[in-house]
Amino acid sequence: MNTRILHCGKSIANYLLCVDNKVVGFTKRTALIGDMIYLAVKVGGKSICGARGRIIEPTDLKPWEDAEIYVQSFIYDNLEFCRPFDISCLSVTGGKHWGLRYVQSSKLIKDEEASKLLDALFHENKTRNFNRLQDVLSLDNEDALEDEFDDDQTQHVFDELPEERINIMGTFLTVKFYNETDPIRGLETLVNDNFYNLFEDYPKSKTILIPENRMFVSAKAVNSKRESVNGTSGIPDGVLIKFNKQNKNPIQINLIEYECYGESKTKSIDKFEYLNGHIIPQLMRFASTFSIVTDNKIREETVKKWTEKIIDYIFNDNDINNKFTSWIRELQPDISERRISLEMHNLILEAFRENLRIILIIDELTIEQRETIKNIIQSFKLNNGKGIEFLGYVVRLEQKINLINTEFEYALAVQK
Repeated sequence: MNTRILHCGKSIANYLLCVDNKVVGFTKRTALIGDMIYLAVKVGGKSICGARGRIIEPTDLKPWEDAEIYVQSFIYDNLEFCRPFDISCLSVTGGKHWGLRYVQSSKLIKDEEASKLLDALFHENKTRNFNRLQDVLSLDNEDALEDEFDDDQTQHVFDELPEERINIMGTFLTVKFYNETDPIRGLETLVNDNFYNLFEDYPKSKTILIPENRMFVSAKAVNSKRESVNGTSGIPDGVLIKFNKQNKNPIQINLIEYECYGESKTKSIDKFEYLNGHIIPQLMRFASTFSIVTDNKIREETVKKWTEKIIDYIFNDNDINNKFTSWIRELQPDISERRISLEMHNLILEAFRENLRIILIIDELTIEQRETIKNIIQSFKLNNGKGIEFLGYVVRLEQKINLINTEFEYALAVQK
């Protein structure tokens, strides 16, 4: 059994978010499904642990304020709790630099004695309920542990316990996509063909990708005379249905929009105008379609039409139908066959009304642009009062640099 410690630094907020949302995040690609994760946080000069659990599958949920630094995020399940105990006890097996040996970068604890010690202490302090740290500050010897997780105080021992060297398996040059839809070098084409290899946050067993870029057309807005207004409808490039049984709304609808500057928009002014004149307005149309700001009749018309199209798509593929049915049975093990179709319909309707997200996949996007778009999209509220979520992914096309082999070798890279 793999054992790791995930240390939240001094952020009690992040520590609590991990437990409340049943999710853990890692700043390096280090964790594996099935790992036992002890959750720790620094309080009053001590690094304490109050929970542990297993990671069961990747997720795109990152509820922390500093979410952008986490390259891996997993659902955290089978949680167990204990009275907070000081993990500096690991100095018994790891010496004075136990933090670097067992905690830094959430590395795998290969020392069996250390793993057994953690397990024994956890069982000794095990409780039924999670301690939200009200009593932690009263722990004895608050100053017993040095702040050894601060880089300025640990740098002097890095030579003693060096990180593993990075092995470079190849060098790549970023090249431009031709455009969005080119059958050979189009962003949308290549991402759809490699979607599940590129986005590990969306396991195939828990998602349904509908990459039909003309299948979903939203209803047009109407003027005071109840006439349709041209240019007010939107057509996303795809729909991703995501299942998470731990959520209040277990089905989430993701509208996918592909955009590409490619080889035609290389000047900064061209990209600026395209972002503000096309991309952002298009995303706003998607958001407004399902927001309470839109006339209820128009909104419900789109919701019902899209729900019917999704259900038709599911029913027309036995594998996809069996997948969605298995999700329903996870939620309701005793459900009858006759009620499965009705429940499927209700879950999708509910997702459009209360659990909707827009995903932009593009070849260039700055952090500032991503945050701006996120704030705009979140201003559109759903039926439950929550803002529509937004995620932006940058996908790049990389060509391998090889002076001997003249064959073209490519890779896709994603920045989350």
